[in-house]
Amino acid sequence: MQASAVEGVAQARPKKNLSRLLLLPLVILAGMGLSVEAGLLGPLGVQVGHLWATLSIFGVGSAILYLLLLFSGPQKGPALSELPRWQLIGGFLGPIYVVVLTLATPHIGIAMTMIAILSGQVGKSVLIDHFGWFGTARKRVNGERWIALALMVVALVLIARG
Repeated sequence: MQASAVEGVAQARPKKNLSRLLLLPLVILAGMGLSVEAGLLGPLGVQVGHLWATLSIFGVGSAILYLLLLFSGPQKGPALSELPRWQLIGGFLGPIYVVVLTLATPHIGIAMTMIAILSGQVGKSVLIDHFGWFGTARKRVNGERWIALALMVVALVLIARG
């Protein structure tokens, strides 16, 4: 029985690697979408105001999500009232992110805004992984991660100077 359990684990790994490989281009495309969003939000914020621009983006996104939920059938999971309150903090952080994006982009440009945001995201993500915050699996900071963080800072400086 132990041999079959080991074989099952060995067979599960290629599927996990394959799904990671398939998700990577999707995540890269989503990141590209953020750059487009920054390019759209900057001028929109100047025209209608930063808070109205943020509200319009979230309004359109909420309408699309509502339609997706409406046509996707019943969803699994607990009711919103049953979730720990701290898990809903993203609802507070999302609009802050978009307002900052709307404010910064016209002044420092899309590339600088995106590399600064990316630096903050990667830096905080490494800390979250390292300490296992929010129930995530712990992934200690190793030499490669330190080098990656240093390269992010170098990219930030080079884009700022360019």
